[in-house]
Amino acid sequence: MPNASDKRILVIRGGAIGDFILTLPALRALHERFPDCHIELMGYNRTNGLASMSGVVQGTRSIESRGVAGFFARRGPFDPETAAYFASFTLIISYLFDPDQLFQNNIASVSKAQWISGAHRPSEHESIHATAVFLRPLERLAIFDADPVPTLHLARESSSASANVWAFHPGSGSETKNWPEASWRQLLERVINQTDRKILLVGGEAEGDRLERLSFGLAGERIEVLAREPLTTVARRLSKTSLLVGHDSGITHLASAVGTPVRAIWGGTRADLWMPRHPLARRIDAPREGLSALPVEVVWNHLT
Repeated sequence: MPNASDKRILVIRGGAIGDFILTLPALRALHERFPDCHIELMGYNRTNGLASMSGVVQGTRSIESRGVAGFFARRGPFDPETAAYFASFTLIISYLFDPDQLFQNNIASVSKAQWISGAHRPSEHESIHATAVFLRPLERLAIFDADPVPTLHLARESSSASANVWAFHPGSGSETKNWPEASWRQLLERVINQTDRKILLVGGEAEGDRLERLSFGLAGERIEVLAREPLTTVARRLSKTSLLVGHDSGITHLASAVGTPVRAIWGGTRADLWMPRHPLARRIDAPREGLSALPVEVVWNHLT
């Protein structure tokens, strides 16, 4: 590769919110290995703001733009400005699912950049955590033993007001990973009736009207609903809470990355691959019968 001052590195990352969060260690390792290098991320609009917030990339670009779309098609046509953009990098690291190497070959036709491919998700046939899987491609750059814990270094709120707020994210990208809504309602009622904690209910498109239903009829002055907000806003609010209770979801990973202790109600996915790696993260496992059989009392005992 050229001298450090001439290096331009592009990391391409698709996937869901949690996939991006679990790729943060790779971005940080690149930044620390090549501190004088210009590093950019091409990803989804919803996560690009978090990449900028991380402080380890100097620019972002949307993978959803029309100019990029042509590179996913056979024989293009290729947008000239986007082609010049790809050609400006000396190294491209892609975590896209590209089994036929169509995207890779299209970019190779316009760019001389060194290309490194990484897995878009961990294999179910191995017991290697996602963060370790996403760090693997960097071994080709002599980057070994990088910190595998995703971090977004935001100023943590230490006031008593912050300590008195518990956040709850009662959804995920799949209903198979969700604790029943009725159980969430009982848990929230316990928080209201047996503590003086304030509640921050967090959700996005996947939760639909669930947040409104869960908050209906509870003490309004003690509940805030944060729905469909930019992830940068959610990250800042979570950094001002003392606990997040959620599922295997992007929001749980986001809370862990900003240093908020999490209690992850777990079922439907492999914890050895996906559980947040932060030392303040704890798992509440579903019984053999599934999440619907997990008693509210068990979850409550993990919070108090």
